[in-house]
Amino acid sequence: MLHGWGMNLRVFDPLRAQLAAQETRAIDLPGHGRSPWWPGAFNFETLCAAVLDALPPRCRLLGWSLGAKVALALAARAPTRIAALVLISATPKFAQSEDWPQGMAQESLRAFCRVLEQDWQQTLTDFVWLQVRGSQQAEAVAAHLQAMLAQHGEPRHEALLAGMQLLETIDLRAQVSQVRQPVLLLAGRNDRVTSPAAAQWLAETLPDARLRILPRAGHAPQLSHTAEVAAAIEEFLASSAVETAS
Repeated sequence: MLHGWGMNLRVFDPLRAQLAAQETRAIDLPGHGRSPWWPGAFNFETLCAAVLDALPPRCRLLGWSLGAKVALALAARAPTRIAALVLISATPKFAQSEDWPQGMAQESLRAFCRVLEQDWQQTLTDFVWLQVRGSQQAEAVAAHLQAMLAQHGEPRHEALLAGMQLLETIDLRAQVSQVRQPVLLLAGRNDRVTSPAAAQWLAETLPDARLRILPRAGHAPQLSHTAEVAAAIEEFLASSAVETAS
């Protein structure tokens, strides 16, 4: 399991508890939680290579937000290592452009980056609340995210800057058709960070994908709708295991 920007592996604790019948592992991305930071992680290729090195020889890979972008890239680049994908709040391109209206508006993204450079801790707090907007049990989800950061470790400022640069610049749309593994897409209908329209595009473009949009969910449905997300994953893993074996 790969977490999103500014977070750490503890964001998956409730989901992993619900998936107790599965063997699950979660890792901290470079500079997040208890994972060390090194300058090379500014490079997306280097970041993906480091994550791949941390994975078992073959696995089903779950990614949330920025982690979903890494997971999508790895599935295209290392198909023998990744058997299936679960992508939560995913988008192949975070920033909006003329040919990608599904992204975040450039002016909003630039404003976010300016504030990040000036006061990264306040930016992280603001981002926690942005993730839960429009979500059922928003206060409880925000409390979990804040507790997770306090207990497991806040991200390094350098890691936040690097992650935001990657979100702003990396465009994986050309690689999506290369992902032949079965994919489950989970999106919150009220997500204010990554539009569910991006997940819809992925569902229409990936060769083997199924999409579930959760009503009254924001950017972190694995926290606000944990049981529902876990059930969808269990169903998907059961079906994809048969498909992979065949």
